[in-house]
Amino acid sequence: MSSLFRRKPADVASSEPVPEEVTDDAPKPKSYTPSKRELGQSTPKRQSTARKVNAEAPANRREAMKQMRERQRVERAEAAEGMRAGDERYLLARDRGPERKLVRDIIDSRRTVGTWFFGGAAVVLIGSMIRIPIIQLASNLLWALLAVAVIVDSVLISRRVKKLVRERFPKTTQRMGSLQLYGVMRALSFRRMRVPKPQVGLGDKI
Repeated sequence: MSSLFRRKPADVASSEPVPEEVTDDAPKPKSYTPSKRELGQSTPKRQSTARKVNAEAPANRREAMKQMRERQRVERAEAAEGMRAGDERYLLARDRGPERKLVRDIIDSRRTVGTWFFGGAAVVLIGSMIRIPIIQLASNLLWALLAVAVIVDSVLISRRVKKLVRERFPKTTQRMGSLQLYGVMRALSFRRMRVPKPQVGLGDKI
């Protein structure tokens, strides 16, 4: 009777688990990568170098025009400040170039007669209107002295500009007469009203 319940060798072999065949086409289990938050790391924020625009999109044409005028006003103020500071990006064509900067430094490092010319001209104008012979004579003499002093000072400025420009920039393509006139015209303006504003002090060696 025991032979009836005895399992055959074939049955025993068929009951054992058959290992599955792994092929390359079978999907591979994905590896788990912990996030930076779980690792205690933080992602640095990207810093933008562009100008931040705080203004919102305009709702209508009037608002757009208002924003445009405000933007133009800011740009004009920035350009004016850059021009006064001598920034090459904002300078006019007549003020650009190392030769022009040298001429400005030559003028700004010395006292010029031209700074007193317009003040003296105002005194002469007032004196000529007073119908007193002695005052009118003094006004005429003052006018003649101012004219001679300005001419002499302009000649000295022109010579110095020519000398230093040729020493510092022997291969310059700038016309010397234009540079000399540029220096003379700057010398005729008040120091505080010069644009670009002086970058050197009085008496500084150039």
